[in-house]
Amino acid sequence: MALTVSPNRRSRFSRNHSFSILLLLVSGGLSFGALITPVNLRPVAFPLKVGDVAPQDIQAPRAITYTSSIQTEMARQAAEQSVAPVYLPADPALTRNQIEKMRSTLIYVNTVRLDTYATRPQQISDLRAIPNLNLSTETTGKLLSLNDAQWQAVQEESLNVLELVMRNGIREDRVDYYRRSIPTLISFSLSQEEATVISELVSAFVVPNNLYSAEQTEAARQAVVSKVQPVTQTYIAGETIVLRGQVISDTAWEAMEELGLVKPQDNTREIIGSAALVLLLGGFVALFLARLRRDYPLNDLRSLVLIASLFLVFLYAARLIIPNRTVIPYLLPISAFGLTITVLFNAELGMVLSLVLSILAAFQLPNSLDLTLFYMLGSLCGILSIGRARRVSNFIWSGLAIGAAGSTVIVAYRLADAQTDWIGLATLIGVAMFNGIASASMTLLFQFFFAQMLGLTTAMQLLEISRPDHPLLQYLLRNAPGTYQHSLQVANLAEQAAEAIGADALLTRVGAIYHDAGKAANPLYFIENQVPGNLNPHDDLDPLTSSATIIQHVADGMAMARKHRLPPRIQNFISEHHGTLLTRYQYTKAIEAAGGQAELVDKDLFRYPGPRPRSRETALVMLADGVEARARAELPKDEIELRTLIKRVFDFCQTEGQLDETRLTLKDLTTAIDSFSNTLRGLYHPRIVYPELKAAATSPELPAVEPILNENSSAQSIPTTPLPK
Repeated sequence: MALTVSPNRRSRFSRNHSFSILLLLVSGGLSFGALITPVNLRPVAFPLKVGDVAPQDIQAPRAITYTSSIQTEMARQAAEQSVAPVYLPADPALTRNQIEKMRSTLIYVNTVRLDTYATRPQQISDLRAIPNLNLSTETTGKLLSLNDAQWQAVQEESLNVLELVMRNGIREDRVDYYRRSIPTLISFSLSQEEATVISELVSAFVVPNNLYSAEQTEAARQAVVSKVQPVTQTYIAGETIVLRGQVISDTAWEAMEELGLVKPQDNTREIIGSAALVLLLGGFVALFLARLRRDYPLNDLRSLVLIASLFLVFLYAARLIIPNRTVIPYLLPISAFGLTITVLFNAELGMVLSLVLSILAAFQLPNSLDLTLFYMLGSLCGILSIGRARRVSNFIWSGLAIGAAGSTVIVAYRLADAQTDWIGLATLIGVAMFNGIASASMTLLFQFFFAQMLGLTTAMQLLEISRPDHPLLQYLLRNAPGTYQHSLQVANLAEQAAEAIGADALLTRVGAIYHDAGKAANPLYFIENQVPGNLNPHDDLDPLTSSATIIQHVADGMAMARKHRLPPRIQNFISEHHGTLLTRYQYTKAIEAAGGQAELVDKDLFRYPGPRPRSRETALVMLADGVEARARAELPKDEIELRTLIKRVFDFCQTEGQLDETRLTLKDLTTAIDSFSNTLRGLYHPRIVYPELKAAATSPELPAVEPILNENSSAQSIPTTPLPK
């Protein structure tokens, strides 16, 4: 048997291969940009800057005395701040002006009091309308209630108190203080009611009379600053400028600059190192992808774009978040990337890309070694722990594995560090455990959204739609029970074969269950749903109509699959399980009706629309479908006939070119034949015929019993007999 690859598939693979190379180059360029771009004030080891922690004791290599501009500026600022603000002398004219304003206001108040035509509310309104007076309603009422003698006393005392207050030098920041002192200046011979009115009247006219002079203050400060002498700093050879572990201050930085210990930053070496690392890792990924050859997802452009985009998002997030932080780098859920790739595609791809991402994320950053191992080992342990990701518990265990691996790395690298205390260590371990749970939780969300976006099928999604209570399966079971049982038998065959050759067994099983769903639309046109003894509806149809009716179950199945929103990869099983084969029985009948002249019959009218199987899984379902149908029809009596039957089906599909679009090898086909043979031999295993207990032979003391049917009974040995015919 020799398998060939169609020209269209070779052309499509060539285009995908070219796109993969282009995408790898673009991703490498963007990764290189993430390494060399100084995002978030990314610190470097050297040169140092103000605020950095000295990695070692820095000493003066020689004696030096220099004028310290920083210390001189500090001395000038101190001298400037020592100068008190300068205020102008109290202005008597301002005091006289306020007293005149108060006399005018009192005259107006007296006029309002003497207005016999105005009502009390009108008088109150007139008094409250006086600008800048702001008398309260209560005080206004008291003022109007005073008799003439009291009012005269209030006027005189108000002018006296205002004069006493304004004789002081009142600064802007002391106005409230002098207003609060007004009650103490009022004569105690007056009543409390009169004192309250006087206090509010006088407060309104107390204003600053000792004004701040910005010009004189600035001149005084400049005079003091000009007398400050430049400050010199002296270091002798070997004197320590800053100790290891200390934060570099402005003055220490200035001394290092004067001594030539600080040089302008040169990124040439960093750029060369980053480029070398990106080239190495890019070559590593290219070799890995070359090893995959035509494996999924290399044959899907959207998947490649998703993988590259997700990789770059995590990389740039790491380069933005990690620098200048202590705890947050251990909180960054980088492992979610590897888990997502594993769940959507395969574990091998997830591990390789996680390794690359872990190295790039912490490159040339503080604690790069332990961060790299933290991300790398956490991701690998999570990927290995998640298994097939068929249950939520798999994600929980994966998250715990990530947290445990990260905690172990933290203990290994931080426990021996004298600068890490027990509280800090416990904090990092707690963050590592949270990181694991967060990574697993993000993967659960990512796998749902990305699977919907790309039309992928995850294990959890497959398990969900394979439940017998799924609406489409219930519809198939009720309308076409024979087809339902046939689909289960095909699923058993294909699943075992997929497991044997390393294909996706779960996907194969679920696809096989749905592959004939379209037969539920017209179940009686298919023999497995027909009752023995009843008429076959195809007997009344011409071959072309009969063929069209049978072929229609593919279109009906696709319509049902779209209606119930089955994933695209499950829909592929419906459209591909017959490929482009002929409905041979009807085609033969059509030739017979044409008098044996095959050229008079359009062969394409009897052909399934296809496409041919494009994956190992759909190819196995096609083979299992044909083998199961033929085995049920021919009932082979021994294993030799069974294997011959299976091989004929395989040879026929291969000869018809139905396997050209798949990656099935000769070894895969041989393994599948063995698997089909073993499974069918188990399905047709012989049964024990149990003798009936005759009522006449039953003891009078014992009641008669019905025959017992138990296939699993081990009371008698199963005789070795050929397969039943």
